[in-house]
Amino acid sequence: MIGAVASGLCLVAAFLSPVQFFRSYLFAYVFWVGLALGSLAITLLHHLSGGRWGAVIRRLLESGTRTLPVLALLFLPLVFGIKNIYIWTDQQKIAADEILKMKTIYLNIPFFLGRSVIYFAVWFHLAYMLNKWSRQEDQASSNALQSRFQMLGAYGLLLYGLTATFAAVDWMMSLEPHWFSTIYGLIVIVGQVLSAFAFVIAIASILIQHKPLSDVMSPIQFHDLGKLMFAFVMIWAYLSFSQFLIIWSGNLPEEIPWYMHRLHHGWQVLGLVLVLFHFALPFLLLLSRGRKKNPKILAIIAVGILLMRFVDLYWLIGPEFHHEGIDVHVLDFLLPVAIGGIWLAYFFKQLKSWPLIPVNDPNLKEVLENAK
Repeated sequence: MIGAVASGLCLVAAFLSPVQFFRSYLFAYVFWVGLALGSLAITLLHHLSGGRWGAVIRRLLESGTRTLPVLALLFLPLVFGIKNIYIWTDQQKIAADEILKMKTIYLNIPFFLGRSVIYFAVWFHLAYMLNKWSRQEDQASSNALQSRFQMLGAYGLLLYGLTATFAAVDWMMSLEPHWFSTIYGLIVIVGQVLSAFAFVIAIASILIQHKPLSDVMSPIQFHDLGKLMFAFVMIWAYLSFSQFLIIWSGNLPEEIPWYMHRLHHGWQVLGLVLVLFHFALPFLLLLSRGRKKNPKILAIIAVGILLMRFVDLYWLIGPEFHHEGIDVHVLDFLLPVAIGGIWLAYFFKQLKSWPLIPVNDPNLKEVLENAK
């Protein structure tokens, strides 16, 4: 209902400000698609590495992967609004810019849309196989099935890394077609995984109050999840700072404008907020073993990280449209709520359709021993 009401308001606003609608839509979309892709990556990682930490959240993650068809449909507004978002679609600007002319081989609308179709096709394949074999495992586990999962985790993570990197370049980095960074895709990928961990921890902290998760999930599992979230907070900070340090030390005219746009006209305030609340505060809070074992406290930290993920994406995308300073529009709030309402409704529908416990997961025995 929230998603429907917010969507109705967004449609009204779209008629009043169509350009702003599509720009805000991109910001909202990349956050929610990041949750689904982060869930896909974590599931693949669990099947490749094993461990008790993944057994208790598998159904949450698998439900997240099954939202990809909805997200594919929600990509359509970006198709219709592509000329309102990316400057490389403007033929006049291309004619006046030698760099854009050289990049038209890659940055053109048919190839852009074709690549996006490939990305979704790969993600659909990985999600389909994960969920299909998970269904089969519920019926009867086998060594052959576990080998398939492990193999899928190996090549699936490779495919995810490639497609998510190219999607980040196409959908986000190409907003500034003169600029490039070889670390950018990794930063976006780590942000997706971090978002998924934070989301799953927040949902698990609610579900643990009820059966069946209350019977199998213990503070030890939350401690494991808290450590993983802590690790990805540090990886995000490391990669973000590495990109800044490399560009700052190089001080090349084709690289520094991207940061100049984000370090002036009020955008530096958001950058400081990210340093303090996306890294420093979570880092200090997650150092405590006791906080990571407490589901309620860990959930509060996780929700805070999710909010900072919104801020981070806005800091990455917003300055490309507002070089003169921060210009927050009502659609920047409405569209995340609209897409989020639709996504969450479908997520919970999927979550209710399967048993919350993967009864034949090979790691479940260790989970039950720790829960006693």
